[in-house]
Amino acid sequence: MFKLKENGTSTKTEILAGLTTFLTMAYIVVVNPIILSDAGVPFDQVFMATIISAAVGTLWMALFANYPIAIAPGMGLNAYFTYSVVGGHEDISYSVAFATVFVAGIIFIILSLTPFRKKLIEAIPQNLKHGITAGIGLFIAFIGLRLSGLIQADPSNLVKLGDLHSSSAILALIGLAVTLVLMVLNVHGALFIGMIITAIVAFFTGDLSFKEGFVAMPHLPEGLIISNPITAFTDVIQHSLYAVVFSFLLVTIFDTTGTMVGVAQQAGLLKNNEMPRAREALLADSLGTTVGAMFGTSPTSAFVESSAGVSAGGRTGLTSLTVAVLFIVSAFFGPLVSAVSGLSAITAPALIIVGSLMIGSISHIKWDELDEAFPAFLIILSMPLTSSIATGIALGFISYPLLKVAKGKWREVHPLVYIFAVLFFYQLAFIPH
Repeated sequence: MFKLKENGTSTKTEILAGLTTFLTMAYIVVVNPIILSDAGVPFDQVFMATIISAAVGTLWMALFANYPIAIAPGMGLNAYFTYSVVGGHEDISYSVAFATVFVAGIIFIILSLTPFRKKLIEAIPQNLKHGITAGIGLFIAFIGLRLSGLIQADPSNLVKLGDLHSSSAILALIGLAVTLVLMVLNVHGALFIGMIITAIVAFFTGDLSFKEGFVAMPHLPEGLIISNPITAFTDVIQHSLYAVVFSFLLVTIFDTTGTMVGVAQQAGLLKNNEMPRAREALLADSLGTTVGAMFGTSPTSAFVESSAGVSAGGRTGLTSLTVAVLFIVSAFFGPLVSAVSGLSAITAPALIIVGSLMIGSISHIKWDELDEAFPAFLIILSMPLTSSIATGIALGFISYPLLKVAKGKWREVHPLVYIFAVLFFYQLAFIPH
């Protein structure tokens, strides 16, 4: 079913890769409810909604698209939902805000069923694709360094070296050293084994504890938040929330498309600049977004942490099936998942190492042609500095056609790139972030 031999992989490798991906992204089931609870949504509601949306989107990705890419509510979009949509409008409750997510999800499904999104993947210039992969690599390495405390905020210089004597930084450095040694020795499942060893060290040093036990029964305090699709559309029209729907749509399209292209390229799954089964893959997160909104979570996205599973050898949907099953199981192990994912030093080394592997894409960029190199450079630079994959892609899409027109090569640019350059310019200039 998953064509393991064809993709040069095995059941054991795929399951290990799935475990690796899940452990690097499990934080979302804790962090997402914390952020959305600031909008007034009950913690337990978002906890379950996060798991349901991740399981639905990732199962679809596994069974219909056969890609090792996991889907879950995206970071950034949850903050936009809480602080800009609900926090920025006094008359908008979180249930009305979920209506905008639901409407964006429905439009997303329609777009995914048309050839539009597949055409979009093919329209992205090759050098920008390499830039996206490298930018994502820097972005997730930056996340790993920040979460582990190896770097921290600085009032005058934005970032500086963190406190290397803190338990989090020491644990992360131990995990990084152990994992790198295992990888250099070509040990199968090195990323996952590195996490396990770090977790054991953390347990014995007292940094990892299970005070709240391991098991808890899952429940949805508010049931279905959106049960009537017509009411959702009416809410959007009544409150004139078109700009919010447009923002969710544009950011999710490019977050997901960019991540999918980056991860698929890293796994060697792009064929002749095309992504086979693109429609099925792109439907995964539009379904996740729609279902997630009904239960109470912000839009889903293809998770950049999927690249950790790819680095561990994941090549097929069996990796994402493993992730989906682990999400479902985690619904019953809330306290356990919360304890492990709450200690970012366990997963940070994997993110830093995967970042180093993805940055290799820069070797394929045509650095001797400025009109090709600079937009790719802009993507690589801005993704980690703005903490947004979509913003990085936006700046690349705006600068690429401008430089091509200036050089008289405007015919080389796909019409879709011009359209999205205008849309991105409009979004960055006139819609609050």
